Amino acid sequence: MVQEGAQPIPHEREELPLQGLRVLDLSRVLAGPFATMVLADLGADVIKVERAGKGDDTRQWGPPFAGGESAYFLSVNRNKRSVELDLKTEKDLGRVRELASSADVLIENLRRGALAKLGLGYDALKEENPGLIYCSIVGFGPGPDENEPGYDFLVQARAGIMGITGHHDGEPTKVGVAVADIVCGLYAATAILAALRRRSETGEGMRIEVPLFESTLSWLANRAQEYLVSGEDTGRMGNEHPTIVPYQTFHASDRPVALAVGNDAQFTRMCRAIEREDLAQDERYATNPKRVENRRELVAELQRVFEGRRAEEWVRRIREAGVPCGPVNSLTEVFRDPHVLASGILQSVEHPTAGDLRTVGSPLLLDGRRPGIRRHPPLLGEHNDESGWET
Repeated sequence: MVQEGAQPIPHEREELPLQGLRVLDLSRVLAGPFATMVLADLGADVIKVERAGKGDDTRQWGPPFAGGESAYFLSVNRNKRSVELDLKTEKDLGRVRELASSADVLIENLRRGALAKLGLGYDALKEENPGLIYCSIVGFGPGPDENEPGYDFLVQARAGIMGITGHHDGEPTKVGVAVADIVCGLYAATAILAALRRRSETGEGMRIEVPLFESTLSWLANRAQEYLVSGEDTGRMGNEHPTIVPYQTFHASDRPVALAVGNDAQFTRMCRAIEREDLAQDERYATNPKRVENRRELVAELQRVFEGRRAEEWVRRIREAGVPCGPVNSLTEVFRDPHVLASGILQSVEHPTAGDLRTVGSPLLLDGRRPGIRRHPPLLGEHNDESGWET
C-alpha cells in the first residue's frame, strides 16, 4: 500500500536525460552519495562500491532503522546498485579497474591520494579509459590544509556558517542538515555534467576536484560579499536579514510566522493587510535602506501588531495581499502540508526489508514530470552476483 501523499513508481519505463550513463561510485557518507543520487535520479546507472562486510558508514548511523536499514542511508542511495569489494585484495582491485574501464564517471571521497596508491588514480585509469570523468571530493583545496580531512560540522564551524547562524546573544549553531556535504554534492554533480558536455565535443575525460571547505565558503554568498565590501562582520542575527527589513519571523498569538517582504511595494501591501497603512506612509520606513536603518523601531511595532491575532489569520491576509508569508513548520507539519502531499515530491518504493518505503524524491520536473524511483536503496552487496554494467 502506498503511504499517504506518496506517489508509486511509474509502471512505464521512463526516458531520462542520463539514461545509458555509467557511474562508478567509490564514495561514502553524504557528499559523494548525494551527488551520485542526483545523477541516478536523472537516469544514470550507478554502481555503489561498498566495503565488504561493513558497507557505507551510514548504514550504521541510527536509529531510526527501517527493516534493518538506517534512515540516513536510505535518504541518499536510491536508484543505485551495491557491490561489496575489498580494496585490500588484488582480485577486487581488478574488479574496480574493470568497472572503471567502461565507466563514464568515477566519483570518490577517500583521503587525497589513497586511490592513486592502489593504482586507481586518474592518471592510471585514463590510460585505459581516456574519456573517464574522475571526480574527487576532498576536505580542502590547494593550500596548507589540502591533506586534512573534512567533516560537515567542522567545516560549518571553520567556514563561517556557524558564525552567522543562531541568535546574537546565543551559542553559534550549525544548520540542522549537513549543508556543507549537500552543497558540495551539488557542485560535484554540476561539474560532472559540465565535463560530460565538454567530452561530447572533444572525447576527452577530465579530473575534477570538489573541496568541502571551499564549497561551503561559496555558500556564504551575500554574507561573504557584504563583509568583503564593508569590512563589517554583522555576525549572528537570528531570523533577521542583514540587508532587508522586514524579512524575519514574528510571533503571532499562537506561533511564529515567517514574513519575507522583498521590496517597497510589498511593504505597502503588507501594511495594508495588517491594517497599519500608517507605517507605509512613515518616512522612516519608506524605502528598504531606511527600514534597515530603523530596523529596531519598525520590528518592535510590527511585533506588537502580530501578537494580536493567530498565525493562520496573518498568513491568509498577507498572502492574499501578494506578500510572501507562511508558517514555521515542524517536520510533522511539513509532511502534512497540502502542497507537499499534492506535489509528487513524496514517493514510495517497495524495499526488500523495509517494505513500503516513503521518501523525498527528486525536486526536478522534466517535461513536467518528476523522475521516479527505479531502484530501491540497495541492500549491502545486493548486486554482487551481477557481472557489471550489462545487467
